[in-house]
Amino acid sequence: MTNLLSPLRRAVSCYAEREAVVCGDVHLTYAETWERCQRLHGALRSLGLERGDRVAVAAANSLQYLELYQTIPGAGLVIVPLNTRHTEAELRYALADSGTRVLFTDLPVPDDIVERVVRLPDGYEALLAAADPVDFPDDLSVDSVHGDDVTGDDLAGLFYTGGTTGAAKGVMLTHRNLVANAFHLMATWPFSPGTRWLVASPLFHAAGTFAVGATVFNGGCHVVLPAFSPAGFLDLVADEQATHTLVVPTMLAAIADEQLARPRAVPTLRYLAHGASPIASEVLRRTVAALPDLALLHLYGATETAPIATALIDEQFELDGPRAGSCGRPAIGVEIEIRDGDRACAAGEIGEVVIRGDNVMRGYWNKPDQTAAVLHDGSYRSGDLGYLSADGCLFLVDRLKDMIVSGAENVYSTEVEEALYRHPGVLEAAVFGVPDERWGEAVHAVVVPRNEGITVDELIEHCRGLISGYKMPKAIELRTEPLPKSGAGKVLKRELREPFWAGHDHRIA
Repeated sequence: MTNLLSPLRRAVSCYAEREAVVCGDVHLTYAETWERCQRLHGALRSLGLERGDRVAVAAANSLQYLELYQTIPGAGLVIVPLNTRHTEAELRYALADSGTRVLFTDLPVPDDIVERVVRLPDGYEALLAAADPVDFPDDLSVDSVHGDDVTGDDLAGLFYTGGTTGAAKGVMLTHRNLVANAFHLMATWPFSPGTRWLVASPLFHAAGTFAVGATVFNGGCHVVLPAFSPAGFLDLVADEQATHTLVVPTMLAAIADEQLARPRAVPTLRYLAHGASPIASEVLRRTVAALPDLALLHLYGATETAPIATALIDEQFELDGPRAGSCGRPAIGVEIEIRDGDRACAAGEIGEVVIRGDNVMRGYWNKPDQTAAVLHDGSYRSGDLGYLSADGCLFLVDRLKDMIVSGAENVYSTEVEEALYRHPGVLEAAVFGVPDERWGEAVHAVVVPRNEGITVDELIEHCRGLISGYKMPKAIELRTEPLPKSGAGKVLKRELREPFWAGHDHRIA
């Protein structure tokens, strides 16, 4: 069975002298990348890691991150990409929950946060320089560290996503899941040795790594953007002749504005994907005006689906047609069904989006109850409400789960509510997403205080240190009357949310 090292193995066999990665002034061929990954393999062995051990990465985009992403699973270990915007408390939770032994990071975290911390880039490069290269086995099914088989069903990575009960969940993705995602993407878009993929989205997100397999399988080149700015993005496209990329809607809006204000000649950039959060039709129109030769690809999926589920190809031609606002059709190799409980829904009938394919996760790490709630006979119940058109396009209309997508970051409302409730002056709290021109959705809180002395500034300050900055409420509304509730006593967030969304489109992505 092909595993996550297979793309690199094929590339070094077929395209050894082609450029593999560009990061700043560093240009590496596939032969050079392979040799560095062999050294990294040896370095991982020297750290005493055993098959199945977890190795975390919390860092900005870099060539070292790309090497870690391929080599850690290829060595029979499990990679744990962590959000660099997390607080130390959130990082400590994920590291402890996953049982991580080694952390590669460029963050100012203490050395005792795990068994071993390797600093990027200097500590990493020193580790490679001191290590002997260790060949990866000729047989793809064998792990050279321990002589055990690494099959497609073995765990390749733990990808942490927000928790509906306040604790983040580690999504278990196997080698099969991640390789399937590469094939789904290659069946959707053209890839070749001439592909130059601009890595603009953070590599700790599925949006950042989802094209690694497809690019490397075809002997393409990764052009790494360590930190995003719209000017830096466009300049790097021009300088390195990037052809493909994926960005989230906030990035796309900034790129379009920059290009309209200060146009560059970027003729090589032909394929641009977006996803991970809601997008307004006006942002798409401005993008088409700024970069009229682009082929736009709208992707829908989740970390739990590795991540591609559907794709709307050539979206630039669909802005005024019957598929406007659609997420597109299921990716080749993926099945989408709309269900109302155990009943399959007809075309046009709204129900829960259920996804099936080799890309569907194994489950949530150490969370059997939450796994059982979303996985049924190999299908993933997404928690999104939508319908399929007669021609098989998916349209999303709402969420079953209380999740906000702000700037492509998943924010579970219960996590923010839990932080608010830890303030003794909070009687009731409800958190939901409201439309935001820049972020797609903004975190909004409605609070009923226990006394009149509580202030918004006090609540904001209380939340700092408990939750990451992107999870912080952008606004807190204080009310004296109780929150609206159903007969069963559940807060009716739909009633609270609806006035904010009147007249807005594209709520879901």
